[in-house]
Amino acid sequence: MTDSELSPAEMEQSNQQIDALPPLRALVDSLDMKARKSLGQNFLFDLNLTRRIARSARPLKGTTIEIGPGPGGLTRAILLEGASNLIAIEKDWRASTVLQSLMAAAGTRLTLVEDDALNCPIWQMGTTPRRVIANLPYNIATTLLIKWLEHASEFASLTLMFQREVALRITARPGDSEYGRLSVLANWKADTEILFDVPASAFVPPPKIISSVIQIVPLAKPRFACKQTYLEDVTRHAFGQRRKMLRASLKRIGGQELLEEVNINPEARPQELEIAEFCALARCLEARDRQKQP
Repeated sequence: MTDSELSPAEMEQSNQQIDALPPLRALVDSLDMKARKSLGQNFLFDLNLTRRIARSARPLKGTTIEIGPGPGGLTRAILLEGASNLIAIEKDWRASTVLQSLMAAAGTRLTLVEDDALNCPIWQMGTTPRRVIANLPYNIATTLLIKWLEHASEFASLTLMFQREVALRITARPGDSEYGRLSVLANWKADTEILFDVPASAFVPPPKIISSVIQIVPLAKPRFACKQTYLEDVTRHAFGQRRKMLRASLKRIGGQELLEEVNINPEARPQELEIAEFCALARCLEARDRQKQP
């Protein structure tokens, strides 16, 4: 048995120690850790809600990774729901003080990494199965997701909170008004689903928007063959001018000639295309680049 593999009795004892900690709001107030807008922080103190998020990702075997634990509301819930090896990544130096009592109660189950998530190769952390559970800072959420999708097969699941409008874009299907670049990139490599909404009143301070928890379950391999860099390029051009016909929005990378080569109607709009068609365009673009090489 390794340090991260606790017996049921040891897990129960650890959870009892976590349950005995002071209420999170009181702890934050005593240490004067206020949410910082510059870090995109909105804290969740409702343990019923945070445990619902954590339960959505079970079973929490292998390694669980949390981004931006802040004072540790979701962190507590993840541990109480059975995570045996939780890695929490936080760039706010104040968090180490607030999380001190939780780290003592959790022991070897919780590791704090003081770093910027944008710089962390989380797909290499811990052991598989590897799951991510996070209330992501809204200002970097989509950037993080696109980076993680490059390594999607390294994760068993990602249970993440986004602004609802972003969640709708991630889970949208062809023909939906929200269908766009994020929809294509995410659903090319994974199954995506909105689990439930979280009202603004659940946060401190309350944001001006509704949030949604989504679950992303990566596929063993992408649905269709192509390189992500080329798929990103094609979708960036296509949805950058989403109201235009594709022959116009893709003009800089081949336009009508490129579309005809893969038998796509040049007068179609990007939201009408299936993921398979975007992947065909990406493969064609890559083939053209290879032909240009000496």
